Amino acid sequence: MTRKTIILGSGCAGSTAAIYAARANLDPLVLEGHEPGGQLSLTTLVENYPGFPEGVMGPELVENMKKQAQRFGAEYKMERVGKVDLDSRPFVLETDQERYETHTIIVASGASARFLGLESEKKLLGRGVSTCATCDGYFFRGQEVVVVGGGDTAMEDALFLTKHAEKVTIIHRRDELRASKFMAARAEANSKMEFLWDTVVVDILDVEKGAVEAVRLKNVKTGEESLFETHGVFVAIGHKPNTEVFEGKLELNENGYVIVKHGANTSVEGVFAAGDVHDHEYRQAITAAGAGCRAAIECERYLQLQGID
Repeated sequence: MTRKTIILGSGCAGSTAAIYAARANLDPLVLEGHEPGGQLSLTTLVENYPGFPEGVMGPELVENMKKQAQRFGAEYKMERVGKVDLDSRPFVLETDQERYETHTIIVASGASARFLGLESEKKLLGRGVSTCATCDGYFFRGQEVVVVGGGDTAMEDALFLTKHAEKVTIIHRRDELRASKFMAARAEANSKMEFLWDTVVVDILDVEKGAVEAVRLKNVKTGEESLFETHGVFVAIGHKPNTEVFEGKLELNENGYVIVKHGANTSVEGVFAAGDVHDHEYRQAITAAGAGCRAAIECERYLQLQGID
């Protein structure tokens, strides 16, 4: 059986694409991948997604999207693609369980935030630890927070957080920022921001209380450790797009994000992309959903032009 379309990823982009594709009678199959639900599945309260005046829990939002897509006939499978063949027609996708053929693919596999690798970081994620200042900054009004990182993303997050937080402290393992001169100058000129140089976070407290109260720091030059009180930890050391399987098969930029042209089109005709897998600038639920809509509509039009119905 050759599928009309297979969607990779079940976050906002993937499930929105599934809703539109299912309503267009494309009988989409959604392969959920290694991070079902995408970044929202790791968040708590989402207050900036339209239609929820009181906010909505991230896992609930993506689960409702999935149920909506399933109501129109989308099929979901908890499988991750390990091999693709984009030279053959139809395309071939292989997981550890099945081999699939499909006329089109919508790549919505997202981008995973890079973490520090601490056990406490995992346990406190959504409880004071965040990877999205735009999403969660509002919850730290009048409080003191730290941002871990030294690049442009870290500076952008920190500057955004100064709109809400009382003080923002940048923790950076080097003695100077990696950010562009413009972003570094803006950050250093902000009176709400302070910097801890040559420093790394080695632990986040307090897991037992289920809330962030402090970070344990280590000076990389002296080895000295200390406690630094804070209400929130924003990890801003970058994201990694989930595109490994497409290396050498789709056109990617230097950081591994899928390059799209004229909407959702990739470098291979019949393969479309949506969401954080190509969007390294906005990375919001609403922009991912919009991109999923666009990809599904363009996929439908492509199939019509190919005479596949």
